[in-house]
Amino acid sequence: MAKRQRTRPGQRPPASRPARPQARAEAPRPAGALSAAEEARAAELEARIVAEERAAEEARSRSRDRRRQESSLGSGYPAARSREGSLVAARSEQEYAYVVRDVRRIVRVGGSLLIVMFVLFLVIDVAGLVKL
Repeated sequence: MAKRQRTRPGQRPPASRPARPQARAEAPRPAGALSAAEEARAAELEARIVAEERAAEEARSRSRDRRRQESSLGSGYPAARSREGSLVAARSEQEYAYVVRDVRRIVRVGGSLLIVMFVLFLVIDVAGLVKL
């Protein structure tokens, strides 16, 4: 009966492996203390976050003012009520803008087709300029 090997083929025995490198010993810092670079990075991130929040708040107030102005013009329908800062309200506002733009395009194209058909009717049937 063959003797079992303790290592798998292709592996070195444990004694011949090089020892793991020792981790560098850094100067011990008090718990919770940050280095100057970490503090500068944290201050930069905080300033960026505050600027983004300020821009988002300005955008919300602009859209709120625009909606108030549009509802005061009297569209005949009551203004939809939703939470001002909600994600659903923002998505529905964007979607509503797409719908309005598409409906205007449809009306414009349909109206222009009707005008073209009326002009052709006048030229062909009424004036008799084109004989078919």
